[in-house]
Amino acid sequence: MPETPKKAGGRRIIWQNVLTVVSAAILISAEVFGAAFAGGWAVASLFEFGIDGVHVIQAIFFGVRAPCQRGRAVPDQALSAAAKSLARCR
Repeated sequence: MPETPKKAGGRRIIWQNVLTVVSAAILISAEVFGAAFAGGWAVASLFEFGIDGVHVIQAIFFGVRAPCQRGRAVPDQALSAAAKSLARCR
């Protein structure tokens, strides 16, 4: 029976893929931050809470956003698919 070929070395990190995943994470985080900022402004303006109300509503929206991002390492399904794809390339 023929021997199975052995790998010539350890696993290598493909830095371009790592950079892509990190860049996507930064982009998604910035979008979530912007949505919380704009949403707080819009809701506070709708109910005429004034400038202090805008800051309070934005703080609430930021507070809701933070646990959602801390709860998982990959904040988006597309990013999760990219990470799985990266794992298959190893």
